[in-house]
Amino acid sequence: MSFTVAADANGILPDRMIAAMAEAGLILPEYDFVESQIQPASLDLRLGDIAYRVRASFLPGPGATVAERIDELKLHEFSLADGAVLETNCVYIVPLLESLALPPEIVAAANPKSSTGRLDVFTRVIADGTRRFDMIGAGYHGPLYAEISPKTFPVLVREGSRLSQVRFRTGDAILNADELDALHASERLVDVDDADLAGGVAVSVDLSGEKANGFVGYRAKRHTGVVDVDRRSGYAVEDFWEPISARSDGSLILDPGEFYILASKEAVQVPPDYAAEMVPFDPLVGEFRVHYAGFFDPGFGYAGAGGQGSRAVLEVRSREVPFILEHGQIVGRLVYEKMLARPDAMYGQRIGSNYQAQGLKLSKHFRV
Repeated sequence: MSFTVAADANGILPDRMIAAMAEAGLILPEYDFVESQIQPASLDLRLGDIAYRVRASFLPGPGATVAERIDELKLHEFSLADGAVLETNCVYIVPLLESLALPPEIVAAANPKSSTGRLDVFTRVIADGTRRFDMIGAGYHGPLYAEISPKTFPVLVREGSRLSQVRFRTGDAILNADELDALHASERLVDVDDADLAGGVAVSVDLSGEKANGFVGYRAKRHTGVVDVDRRSGYAVEDFWEPISARSDGSLILDPGEFYILASKEAVQVPPDYAAEMVPFDPLVGEFRVHYAGFFDPGFGYAGAGGQGSRAVLEVRSREVPFILEHGQIVGRLVYEKMLARPDAMYGQRIGSNYQAQGLKLSKHFRV
């Protein structure tokens, strides 16, 4: 089966085109896709059956393969066929079950899945010859690998576990300033009257406690048990998380090395013909990192897909020094992109999406 896109096409490929890419041999899974692996605007990537613990994170660079670097840097290898625990602050490389044979007009970009980010599992995709994480260039033919480093909880993974997802783009999909203004005027992308749209839709942190019965978030506990990444609603919140109460002054001091789950002040939505991505915020305004898992599918928070605006959950980690966050402080920006076509299924309850119409919410692994 052949697969083509128009020479002047600009946008992110939807679910049915991802399936068509696989049928045409542009995506090469070792085994057939499983249910829900193809999302409205992305494809979940599955871990293979072997993992390598390596001395350090790396990029292969031009002319080098990931396999060659693994041979140089590996400390040991082990099977994931029956499951294995990945320890905190170690670096692992796992070949993925999906490889690519991209045509010259399509690029790919990867990101951790939402549930991966909310567990503080630092995950990136690497490919042969690349200089950047999570970016696969047009025309790439070859395998994909996941670099995995749990930061807070040790995690149990196995062959087939899905920690990352990949999007496919052609042309320039990002909305320019005028297009973003027009979309917000017609769809009201965030529920504030004075939305800041410079460089994307500004997202600020909610530290008021008004929307969560006086709580503003969770801080991860240290020295916990193992989290099985494939086990849903399997763990008591109090065994892994400490709730954080709102302060009267609307502030929160981030301690270095600690991991927090917070929520945005704004409710956001992504209309069906668009996707969005949370982009890194300017480090000059604060020494903290927000949101490891940055993809927002078409229909996220959208009324027609079962949402009425959804708050963005923020995975927050301070860097080297304590840092004070204030209620309403901007912590990220949502960049909107055009879909090449509307997906057959939007983000929402009909396809089993975990975080539609969410407020302050932990990952799907914890009982609520």
